[in-house]
Amino acid sequence: MSQRNKLMKFAEVLTFPNVYENFDASNPSLAGENGQPVELRGHWAERHFKNNNPITLELACGKGDYAIGLAQRFPERNFIGVDIKGARIWRGAKTALELGLTNVAFLRTRIEQIALFFEEKEVDEIWITFPDPFLRNSKSNRRLTSPMFLEIYRKFLKPGGFAQLKTDDPTLFDFTLEVLEAEKDVNIVYQDHDIYAKPLPMPELEIKTFYEKQHLAIGRTIKYVRFTLAHDFELLLHGKS
Repeated sequence: MSQRNKLMKFAEVLTFPNVYENFDASNPSLAGENGQPVELRGHWAERHFKNNNPITLELACGKGDYAIGLAQRFPERNFIGVDIKGARIWRGAKTALELGLTNVAFLRTRIEQIALFFEEKEVDEIWITFPDPFLRNSKSNRRLTSPMFLEIYRKFLKPGGFAQLKTDDPTLFDFTLEVLEAEKDVNIVYQDHDIYAKPLPMPELEIKTFYEKQHLAIGRTIKYVRFTLAHDFELLLHGKS
């Protein structure tokens, strides 16, 4: 993509009513339409979506394929795609506007900082769809299912809320299962090393991202795990430490 094309997209995305951006990682704050500062932490449903419907995040959303697909299937829920790449956010947000979807928004920020923009128990569900697997062991802490990120998710995911990973990468999938099994407060609800080898357990898994279609075209299998994270007060309640 040319630099000029990128700049045009960055300028256009500033005019979108469904995009919020954190421009400075050292000064975490959000700007919305036309660069206006907004405060949405704890108020996403009320101030952006204008309802009290449950919120689902798609992390590392890319062009927002999953967030858009979910929004189309579940109009009674709210969806937010999160990514740091502005050009990808532009594509997803523009598609959502073209489709007239009012129950999907986009947040441009580093996922390490995402808890700054959501209040405790504000999010009902998390999807992590085909993220960068960071295959080098030295970068394993950057994988979105590493213990560091699970701790971040605990700060805003409701008790009993689902988090789920969909990936084609066996290294990331095996790493994720090892992390989840080692965590004392995790409950793995469902796991599958090849979801399309049998009837799908839930219709949401039928949604295919751009990258998933590419992976399937070359014969790669798609893996999935669904789990819940307990919170500190739940551990105390059950006598765990």
